[in-house]
Amino acid sequence: MSENFLIGQTDQSEASAQRPPGCIELAITFIYFYDLSRAMAFYENVLGLELAIDQGWSKIYKISAAAHVGLVDQAVGMHRANDIKPVQLCLRVADVDAWHTWIASCAVQGITSPKSNRQLGIRAFVFNDPEGYQIEVQSVL
Repeated sequence: MSENFLIGQTDQSEASAQRPPGCIELAITFIYFYDLSRAMAFYENVLGLELAIDQGWSKIYKISAAAHVGLVDQAVGMHRANDIKPVQLCLRVADVDAWHTWIASCAVQGITSPKSNRQLGIRAFVFNDPEGYQIEVQSVL
């Protein structure tokens, strides 16, 4: 570990602490919405995600075995929704072109044509969810 991470430790117990063993069990990325109901309908009906944990004002959807996305009502959550969306949710799928056909039929905003990027080894397109978060769908070339 870099010594930079140890700066600011003030007592011996902190200095002797070690990272707990084992792996992280679940990853959840939380994004904040003005209209949680509208976001839920999109993530369920368009993306087909399964609601895994319902916390009332926070809805956690399963993307894959250990990856989840949390949709949060900004009026209650730790952060507030913002018109600037510096987050992109990327979904790896088996057939990006089939997904493009489906997403195009859902009348989403900001959809692009699928493009291949040989340098990255992917074929991908993007579109926006109802509040402007960009979603990328990609397949391996």
